[in-house]
Amino acid sequence: MRVSSSLQLHKLEKFIAHNPKLIFTLISYVLILTIYVNLHTFESPTVGIIAFIMYFLINAIFLAHVFFEKEEAFFRLMFGVLLLIMLLGSVGWLTMIIYNLDVIKVTFVLFAVATLSSSLNRRMKHKNAMQ
Repeated sequence: MRVSSSLQLHKLEKFIAHNPKLIFTLISYVLILTIYVNLHTFESPTVGIIAFIMYFLINAIFLAHVFFEKEEAFFRLMFGVLLLIMLLGSVGWLTMIIYNLDVIKVTFVLFAVATLSSSLNRRMKHKNAMQ
């Protein structure tokens, strides 16, 4: 059972991390827009939780692929999630120090972290292709 779930996680990770057309980066941006609209108008916990989990999954896989490529799939994902939390906290802290953090600035923090995660992932793919 564990081998099957690990294999499925590895396939999902490979599908997201090695997508050449930036589709998952665009999906991440759409999720940020969804989170913003939900926070600003609908305030639905269900929509927010689903968008948040998908955002976290995509960007954690991007970061895990860059920094923890040699680890086992489960540990890569967990380390990617921890790194994403640290990155969101750091960017959010900087935003709070410079400005007050409100709904629009939270959206910018999410956007900045998604862009950074995707950029690092693309850079890693180019680096691996050169070797």
